[in-house]
Amino acid sequence: MRVKDKNSKRGFASEETWRLFRIMSEFVEGFEVLSQVGKAVSIFGSSRINAGNKYYKLAEEIAYLLAKEGFAIITGSGSGIMEAGNKGAKRAGGHSVGLNIQIPLEQKPNKYVETLLDFRYFFVRKVMFVKYAKAFVIMPGGYGTLDEFTEAINLIQTERISEFPVVLFGSEYWKGMLDWLKDTVLKNGNISRKDLDIFTVTDSPKDVVAIIKRFYKKT
Repeated sequence: MRVKDKNSKRGFASEETWRLFRIMSEFVEGFEVLSQVGKAVSIFGSSRINAGNKYYKLAEEIAYLLAKEGFAIITGSGSGIMEAGNKGAKRAGGHSVGLNIQIPLEQKPNKYVETLLDFRYFFVRKVMFVKYAKAFVIMPGGYGTLDEFTEAINLIQTERISEFPVVLFGSEYWKGMLDWLKDTVLKNGNISRKDLDIFTVTDSPKDVVAIIKRFYKKT
């Protein structure tokens, strides 16, 4: 026989109510802080790439060039590509922003972050990346990077957000995925050819800047 525990129900309801308040507080703080940042570019990539890796150096150069053009740089605040992005922004005298996430394996913000926001909820953090970025730069990475990339292009594809530049950096690294999209996903009719134009692939830091500037010049 199962006995209903009214106190347990009340406890669950109370916990859910407080969770809503925590979510709301993260949105409010994020909106207040990031609305002051101005035009920005979000840079994504693996936290496991070290400072000796070519993509670390390229990410730093991309961030440096973008910051010189007046863009703030937003990253996930961690190590690897994120650190490189914040480092490049700081080296250029630009605004370096980090959106940290609380996870079981604690992620410590890198030392190049100037403005730091700490999030408990992934979905709130993802809203901030999209809402306050003029462009996404997707460097080599793993599941987290793929998640940010595919969500952005899906939101654009479904017209849930306005089109903005999504730049996939490193044709060699992403070749397998790009071939799969063309030879399997497109071939089976699960995307249209124009869906492949939602993002741009490049291997040049200067081209990243040019792609973003060209997009906003024509709009």
